[in-house]
Amino acid sequence: MLKAHRANFICLLTTSTLIAGCGGLLSSTSKPKAVQQVIDQVLENQVFVQGGTFMLGDVGRPNGAPYVTLTDFSRPAVEVRVESYSISRYETTWGEMKVYYETLGRTHLYKDDFIYKKYVKATDDPLSPNYYRKPARAPNYGEAEGYCAWLAEQTGLPFAIPTEAQWEYAARSRGGNIPYATDTGEEDNDTYLQRPKEYIDPSIPPSGNMLSQSSLIFERRPVGSYPPNPIGLYDMTGNVAEWTQDWFQEDYYKYAPSDNPKGPEKPVNPDKPEKTVRDWAGHGDHMGGGGTIFARSGENISSGGHGFRCVVNNPEPVS
Repeated sequence: MLKAHRANFICLLTTSTLIAGCGGLLSSTSKPKAVQQVIDQVLENQVFVQGGTFMLGDVGRPNGAPYVTLTDFSRPAVEVRVESYSISRYETTWGEMKVYYETLGRTHLYKDDFIYKKYVKATDDPLSPNYYRKPARAPNYGEAEGYCAWLAEQTGLPFAIPTEAQWEYAARSRGGNIPYATDTGEEDNDTYLQRPKEYIDPSIPPSGNMLSQSSLIFERRPVGSYPPNPIGLYDMTGNVAEWTQDWFQEDYYKYAPSDNPKGPEKPVNPDKPEKTVRDWAGHGDHMGGGGTIFARSGENISSGGHGFRCVVNNPEPVS
C-alpha cells in the first residue's frame, strides 16, 4: 500500500542529515510563523526527566504474578540505567504534523491515497478524528522519526524518538512499580465510545483518567484531556499507542545492556523490520495485562496508525 512512497520513506528513515537532503530545511532566520509556533510549543512542552536506575520490564504484581499474561515479551525485568533527558508532555498532534508535512513538501506524497485522509489530514473540526489537537497517527515509522529529526534541525537540539527504556522510565514516573501511567497509577477508563454507545460526540466531557478503546474506533480525545502522571506526562496510557526507536526483539530484555539500552543494532528479521511499540492501551488492547505500562510488541516500520512523542537527549533541562 505504501510502495509508491518507498523512496521517500527510506529517505526519512535514517537521520536528520538525510531529511535535510530530502526536504530542504529552512534556516533559523527564515522560519514561517507556523513553524515557529510549533517550535515554541514543543519546547514549552518538554518535561525534564532526571536519569537513574530502574527495573525495565514487567516487575510483577505485589503477589508475584506478572502484569502481562499473554506474552513473555516484557520479561524478565532487568536493571538498567538511563541518562537524564527531556520528553514531550503530550503525544504529537495532527496540527503539529501538518506543519511538518507542509514545510518539507511531503503532503503531496499522500494526496492521492486514502492514507492522506486517515493518517495525514488535520482539521479544525472538533467532531473529526483528525482534529488538530488530537494525537496524530503517523502513516509509517519514517514520518514519526522524520518529525523528531526535523525538530532537531530546526532547534539545534538532539530531538529523537524515545528509546524503549526512556519511554518506560518516563511513563512509570522514573521507574515506579505502577501498572498505568495515570495520575493514580490505576485504571479508570473513560466511558467515551464504550458499548452500547460507540458514537462520536466530542461534546461529551472526559471522565476517568485515561481512554482505552478498540483499535477499530479511530476517534480519540484531544491530548491533555486527562490528568497527567506524577511527573507531568499525559496519555502514556491510552489515547494512541506510541512508536519507540528500538528494533523489536521478543526476548531483548535477556540481553539488554545495563547502560542506556537502545534495542538491537538492526532488525531481527530484515524482511520484516519491526520497531517496538508501547502503550497498547492506545489500541484498546487491555486484556491479559496488555493495557498496562509493561506491554510491548513489534510493528512493521511501514505500519500506519501509531502515535509518538519526541525526546531531547540532553542531560540538562530544555530552557
